[in-house]
Amino acid sequence: MDYILNFLKTDVFLIVISCIVILLFLLYLINIIKYSKLRKNYSSFMKKIGNGNNIQETIENYMKKIEEVQKENNDLKNYCKQLDSTLSTSIQKVGLVRYSAFKDTGSDLSFTLALLNEKNTGIVLNGIYSREMSNIYAKPIENGISTYTLSEEEKQAIKKAIEI
Repeated sequence: MDYILNFLKTDVFLIVISCIVILLFLLYLINIIKYSKLRKNYSSFMKKIGNGNNIQETIENYMKKIEEVQKENNDLKNYCKQLDSTLSTSIQKVGLVRYSAFKDTGSDLSFTLALLNEKNTGIVLNGIYSREMSNIYAKPIENGISTYTLSEEEKQAIKKAIEI
């Protein structure tokens, strides 16, 4: 152990340590020079690939555009889901039956019109025409059935609407 301590106190040790430090410093400078050359070559390479433009910037711009398109796509998906839920409650099925309510009228001027949604819920309108007057009656329909008594023409209109 004394031998090592005595060696550390000698001038030879200081010279060896100094040489090692100088060598490490030279290696550090060489690495800095190589890194700057590599960086310069990388930039030049990227410009050559990008036809004068920096390809890295071009790729980053494309990535931003892709993110914008994905956001718009998600917005469109959400809008379509909203439309689907709204559409299920809108009128989708229509059934119309024309008939002659009274024998003294010349043609089929009376009608029954069924307006139903996806779940066969809606209304049935019955327009009765006579020479003296014309009346329209509305009856609610839920799941293809009404709580009110339906005429044959109203049943036919509902059946036509459901079969569409």
